[in-house]
Amino acid sequence: MTVFGISPAVADAFPDTLIALVTATGVHGHEPWPHTAAALENLEQQLADGSWQPADETDPRIEAWHAAYRSFGTNPRRTRPSVDALGRRFAKKGTLPRINPAVDSYNAVSVRHGLPAGAFDLDHVTGDVEIRHADGSEEFTPLGEPDTIENPKPGEIIYTDTTGVLTRHWNHRDAHRTRVTEDSTHVAFVLETLRADRDGHLLKTAAHELQGLLLPHAEQTRVYYLSPDQPQAGA
Repeated sequence: MTVFGISPAVADAFPDTLIALVTATGVHGHEPWPHTAAALENLEQQLADGSWQPADETDPRIEAWHAAYRSFGTNPRRTRPSVDALGRRFAKKGTLPRINPAVDSYNAVSVRHGLPAGAFDLDHVTGDVEIRHADGSEEFTPLGEPDTIENPKPGEIIYTDTTGVLTRHWNHRDAHRTRVTEDSTHVAFVLETLRADRDGHLLKTAAHELQGLLLPHAEQTRVYYLSPDQPQAGA
């Protein structure tokens, strides 16, 4: 079992954080996922006909992440939270990327609800995962750049395991090592809000929506929640 945890310092700095951890085992990534395909197409149609727009940086859900990024020294307009970057790309291009069914599922849920989302192949995670401030000595290899090594800035919030950094700038970019592919069979998905008082219900709706997309294509799925009051959960 992989335990995900929020460090005391992060919990103190962001006391209204709520993170949904959606786990899936026995994932079948090589078969068609028609409900995920339909979810993507539905969002694209709503954008095209003007009945819906993705959240932008004027939306309170995105504003909260911009403020958080600035608090740990990251310029959120240069290095954007994942949901902000995805929404901007979607609004500009009119289409969402097709990566693989599992990734497409969390992208659809993320942009629909205006919440950052990500995923880790747990077979490539070592030890437990902690959300904490970087000390500057950690190493990160960005997704799609297996020969690149970066060092997060001291104070930057990261997801990390016993080998290295899994995400930079909290949720800006994922690591290459733990990327989710069609071959991934044991996956942990995360959905995040910094304002559980306002958006906790939205996060829980999104988590169960994601679980619903996973259910037909996994042997087992579960949903856990991390918060300053419950800072650990097993995957």
